[in-house]
Amino acid sequence: MPVNLELKIKLNTKSRVSSILNKIGAVRKGILNQKDIYFTINNGLLKLRIQDDKNELIKYFRDETGKTRWSNYDILIISGNNLEEYFHSLFKIEVVVKKKRELWIYKNTRIHLDKVNKLGAFLELETLARQGKKKAAREFNEIISLLNLPKEKQILVSYRDLMLQLK
Repeated sequence: MPVNLELKIKLNTKSRVSSILNKIGAVRKGILNQKDIYFTINNGLLKLRIQDDKNELIKYFRDETGKTRWSNYDILIISGNNLEEYFHSLFKIEVVVKKKRELWIYKNTRIHLDKVNKLGAFLELETLARQGKKKAAREFNEIISLLNLPKEKQILVSYRDLMLQLK
């Protein structure tokens, strides 16, 4: 099961971050339109991600109480018609999160500049622990420093949780 280290921060504007990402040599991969449908399950989180050109079923486990956000996750690429209806026939839909995501890559870190319906603008970091957690943590802290992010302002819950708070 892959592991990554995550951070989420509310953004006022993405222009400063985009400028820094360009300067440090991060690669802009483009814009993704995503619809994440979270289902109620007994253990962990399960979401169906419907994206521009592919669909994924993502199950992940994360300690939502800690100051560091390590996630263990599995992703299944799936195809078919009416996937939302199909999975809704198996699981109760908890919440739906729609977002426009600008994706950047810096080394082993995915940088997301997200515009989330009903929630606003956010920056998310996901550093993949390809060569162990220590090396991932160093890269993670490097990108936080390069972007001058206020780590103390990180949001320690998922978009799912933020949407559920609106209900």
